[in-house]
Amino acid sequence: MINYFKGVRDSLKNEEAFRVEIILSLLLTPVAFWLATNYLQLILLIGTLIVVLIVELLNTGIEAAGDRVGFEFIELSGRAKDAGSAAVLLSLVLAGVIWGTIIWQNLF
Repeated sequence: MINYFKGVRDSLKNEEAFRVEIILSLLLTPVAFWLATNYLQLILLIGTLIVVLIVELLNTGIEAAGDRVGFEFIELSGRAKDAGSAAVLLSLVLAGVIWGTIIWQNLF
């Protein structure tokens, strides 16, 4: 459990993207409770926020491991970092689509 807190603390300290995503998650969680009309929508809305945070933490781990090898360009490390970044982007797109769909369905 201590490693969990250390990982989150280090990511908050060193990763601006993670800080932004945490702030957005904290702001959007109450909105999810207001917006959702049933438990499934609530689970989807909050779940996608958590998925984004999980993928960002995994991406941070990939980047840290790649940087540990060295700062010179290594093709495999670059591909790993690019794949991690692509995963973050896809998780953000997923969150956007789900949030947009539920907003559209419930407000219009």
